[in-house]
Amino acid sequence: MAEQQKGPKRILDGIDSPADVRRLERNDLPRLAEEIREEIISTCSQVGGHVAPSLGVVELTLALHYVFDTPRDKLIWDVGHQAYAHKLITGRRKRFKTLRQEGGISGFPKREESLYDTFGSGHSGNSVSAALGMAEARDLRGEDHKVIAIIGDGGLTAGMAFEALNCAGEQKRDLIVVVNDNEMSISKSVGAVSAYLNRIMTGHRVNRFRDDMKRFLQEIPGIGSFVLKLVKQSEESLKGLLVPGILFEELGFQYFGPLEGHHFDHLIETLRNIRKLKGPILIHVLTKKGKGYPPAEENPDIYHGVGRFERATGKIYTNSSPPTYTEIFGKTLVELAREDERVVAITAAMPLGTGLVEFAEQFPKRFYDIGIAEQHGVTFAAGLALEGLRPVVAIYSTFLQRAYDQIVHDVCLQRIPVVFAMDRGGIVGEDGPTHQGLFDLSYLRHIPGMILMAPKDENELRRILATAIQYEDGPIAFRYPRGSGYGVPLDKEIKPLEIGKGEVLRAGADVLILAIGSTVYPALQAAALLDKEGIGVTVVNSRFVVPLDEELIDDLARRHRVLMTVEENVVSGGFGSAVLEFLHTRGCPLPRVHCLGIPARFVEHSPQAVLRRKYRLDPEGIAQEVKSVLHHGKGAAR
Repeated sequence: MAEQQKGPKRILDGIDSPADVRRLERNDLPRLAEEIREEIISTCSQVGGHVAPSLGVVELTLALHYVFDTPRDKLIWDVGHQAYAHKLITGRRKRFKTLRQEGGISGFPKREESLYDTFGSGHSGNSVSAALGMAEARDLRGEDHKVIAIIGDGGLTAGMAFEALNCAGEQKRDLIVVVNDNEMSISKSVGAVSAYLNRIMTGHRVNRFRDDMKRFLQEIPGIGSFVLKLVKQSEESLKGLLVPGILFEELGFQYFGPLEGHHFDHLIETLRNIRKLKGPILIHVLTKKGKGYPPAEENPDIYHGVGRFERATGKIYTNSSPPTYTEIFGKTLVELAREDERVVAITAAMPLGTGLVEFAEQFPKRFYDIGIAEQHGVTFAAGLALEGLRPVVAIYSTFLQRAYDQIVHDVCLQRIPVVFAMDRGGIVGEDGPTHQGLFDLSYLRHIPGMILMAPKDENELRRILATAIQYEDGPIAFRYPRGSGYGVPLDKEIKPLEIGKGEVLRAGADVLILAIGSTVYPALQAAALLDKEGIGVTVVNSRFVVPLDEELIDDLARRHRVLMTVEENVVSGGFGSAVLEFLHTRGCPLPRVHCLGIPARFVEHSPQAVLRRKYRLDPEGIAQEVKSVLHHGKGAAR
C-alpha cells in the first residue's frame, strides 16, 4: 500500500537560490513567508538565535530578492541578525539547523559562506558606507547593477550611518537604502492611502513629469528659478504633512515611504518602480519585530537574541545555574547608586543586555541610553564626569572598540574619571568573531593613565565595581565574561580593592601561573590536576593588567622554574605581554615563560566550552600546556 501523503510539499524545499524565488507566482510568496517563519522558529527553539529581528523582515527579504537580480544586484545587511530568511533562500536551507553551532553556518552574513553575503556584518551602522563604496566601484567600472543597503531604524542612531548618508547624497550615486523601521515608529502613516501614494510617487510617469517640469521651469528667463523654488517649497510642505522624508531629502535622497513591510503587493510594486529610478533613494519600510510568533511579538527585546525555548509556548529554557555576571553587575550598580547620587549609567541601545533595566527603573533621571552611538557615549560620559558625576559606561567589549579614539583623546588624555564596564569580555560563543571580546586587554592596556582590571568571580566583580566608582584620579576599566558566575557567596559589605594588588591563591614549588579574570578558576583546577602528578603550582589571581603587581610578580618569578600567563584575550599585546615587558625592564632572570591565550586569529562561532577546550583555556588544556613547557620548553602546538 502506498504511503499516505502527509501534506502538501513545502515551497521552501524547492528554494535553493533567489532565482527559484523569482520563478514563483506572486500569490505563492505569502505561503513561502510562513514556511520560512516556521523554519526560523523551529530551528532557533533548538539552538537559540536572533529570532525577533529575522521574523520581522521575511516579506521584505523575499520582496528584495524577488525584484532585484541577486547576486548581480547586491544586498548589504546592516547587522546580520536580520538575515536568517536571506540565508534560507540563498543555498543554506539544508544547513540551517547548524546555525551558530560548531562547524555550522554563521548567525551573521559571512562572505566566505555565500556569494549572496556581499559584506560581513555584526556591528551596526556600516551598511550604507559599504554600499556607497560598492556603488562607486560599479560606476568606475562602467557597470549598471543595483546596490541596496538594508539598515534597521536603530542603526540610524549610529553616527557612521549619517556620515554615509550625507556623503551618498552629495555624490548622487545610484544607491538604494532601505530603512527597516520596527521599533522607533518614525511615522504612523500606514495603510491603503499611504501605499497608494507611494505607488504613485514612485511611478515612472510621475517622476519623469516632475523632472521634465523642473527642467522647463529652470529654462524660463528671469523667473524660472524663483518659481521652481516656490514649487519645491510647496512640494516639501505637502510631503511634510504626509511622509517623514524631509530629513532624508535634505541629505540628497529621494524618499519613499512609509511602506507596509508585510504586504507583498505594496512592497513589490514599489520596489519595481524604484528599480527604474536613478540617484540616491531611501525607502522607509514599517515592519513588526517578531512578526508571526506571538511570544516574540509581545517581548521583542527578550527574543531579539535568545537561547533555546519551547516552540509551542515560547517558554525560554533556564537552568538552576548561579546569576550571570551581567545580573550581578546590574544589581551591584543599583546598590552603589543608592549610596552615591553621583553615579549615572550609560548604555548603547542595550539596557537589557548590559543588565541596566533595574537601574533605569530605579533611577530614570540618572540613566542614559544613547543608542548605537558608542563614540558619542564615551565623550558624553567625559562631559558628565567633568561636572562631578561618576558615569559608568556599560558596553560590550566588542562594541567599545568603535569608540577607541574617544577613549584615547577625550578621556585618557585628559585623565577624566570615566568608568568603563565591559560586558562579554573574552570568549562569547555562538555569535562568533564579530562578538568575541578578545581584544580589550590589548587595546586598553597601552593607553597612558588607564587602570584595567578583571575579576575572578562574581563577588570580586562587585568589589571591582566599587573600586572603579571610588577611583577619581582618571579613567578605569574592567571586563567580565558572558554567562553565569560560580555561585560564590557575596559579601554584604562591598569593599574596594587596593589598586594594583594581586593575590596568591595557591603555592607550589615548580610552576608559577599568573591568571587574570575568567582564567583564574580554570588555572586553580589545572594546578590540582598537576599536583596529582607531582608538579607544584603557584596560582596568582592577578586582578590588574594595569598596573601590575610588580613586586609580587618579580618575587615569584625568581623562585619558579616556569612562568605561565593565562588570559582569554589575544596574546599579542595582552596581559602576558605586559608581564614579559615588566620582567625585561626589571632585569629579572627569566624562567621558562609561556603566554597562553588566543592566537592572532578571529575566533569562530561555537559554544564557549567548546572554544575554551579548543584553545586550551580549560583546566585540562592549561595543565597540558604546563607539562609541555616543563618537558619541551614550549607550549603544545595548536
